Amino acid sequence: MQNWAANVEYSTTDLRRPTSLDELRDVVTGSRLVKALGSRHSFNRVADTDGTLVSLDALGTPVEIDSAAGTVRVGAGTTHAALAGELQRHGLALHNLASLPHISVAGAVQTGTHGSGVGNPALSAGVRAVELVRADGSLETVRRGDDAFGASVVSLGAVGVVTTLELDTVPTFDVEQTIHEHLPWAAALEHLDAVLASAYSLSFFTRYDGDGVDQIWSKHRVGDEVGLDLRDLGAVRADDTTHMIPGAETAAVTQQGGVAGPWLERLPHFRFDFTPSAGEEIQSEFLIPAEHAAAAIEGLRGIAHTFADVLMVSEIRTIAPDDAWISPSGGRQSVAFHFTWHRRPDEVLAVLPEIERVLGAFDARPHWGKVSTATHAELRRVFPRLGDFAAHVESVDPEGRFRNPFLSASVFGEPAHV
Repeated sequence: MQNWAANVEYSTTDLRRPTSLDELRDVVTGSRLVKALGSRHSFNRVADTDGTLVSLDALGTPVEIDSAAGTVRVGAGTTHAALAGELQRHGLALHNLASLPHISVAGAVQTGTHGSGVGNPALSAGVRAVELVRADGSLETVRRGDDAFGASVVSLGAVGVVTTLELDTVPTFDVEQTIHEHLPWAAALEHLDAVLASAYSLSFFTRYDGDGVDQIWSKHRVGDEVGLDLRDLGAVRADDTTHMIPGAETAAVTQQGGVAGPWLERLPHFRFDFTPSAGEEIQSEFLIPAEHAAAAIEGLRGIAHTFADVLMVSEIRTIAPDDAWISPSGGRQSVAFHFTWHRRPDEVLAVLPEIERVLGAFDARPHWGKVSTATHAELRRVFPRLGDFAAHVESVDPEGRFRNPFLSASVFGEPAHV
């Protein structure tokens, strides 16, 4: 059994798909070690175990919308594609979406996954309450404002198996997506803050080895004031539908060309109705304080030759701060540097230390579900509340039922818990 990208072979074949909460509680209490498995879109061993894996895709939890309160209750295994479609039918939306809509709601939240936009925090910031099964089988709801909420919303499956989440909603809105190409780096860096703030959601795509940003995907919320026109800085508006990876099938990407459409059909980079490919890639991502973004770009451009052969494309995005204890964007306005690698694991691991050296100078935090070589000591330095989080995990799971080697090494700085 493998993850989506087939670069991780799980350490067990014991996969359970409970159809009720009682069955799930029995699985948890009856397993020596257990980990929840989402849509398998993590590229490391954050969800691995040699005990029992549990998938929640058979629970059948309905989407429950409270229009008056502006909230929605959703099952952990529900994908953002399914949730977004239901919200749209009720005239509602989420504040943002990740680039891939096929990922599970709980998996995205638990790992600190995000979309883009200077005013848009990570997806976890939209969570009002988390319901989970604890190690002793008890069912508990942790709500925004509770002491442990910040340790529960982004928690890597370490404090329990998330069953449902209650999320904030906003009224539905339309978005126009426009692609620009060949923005000179000199202009991009001189006006970087203005460029990154020029749309509701914006992404650079680059390989760092040319004279300019290869592509900029700007997603403008219809009705918002239009920001900087990138053509004034030398960029060229793309006439044809574009994929961020040259030569890739463009039918899979969301509508471009400035054609207005619902938020759920524009904020992701990829269409809901196209199943992701077999995942012939590996991903890494590092988030740094926004004020250091230009210097970090210059640093990566200086070493681009060292990773050019294994890189497909890199995406640069902005994320607003949130309050989760171990969120990669917690407590600071961030710029994320995302790397999509060819699926050559040994070569990826060989080039990462130099990239991490450059970005580490700016207190880079790795995405919890993607590949990095960060040590526990490095993680403790850049995640100020990692020690508090570890203490909370010990308090709610003293026997380590939800522990695995990834958590033991990253969060606790010790060998695998047995």
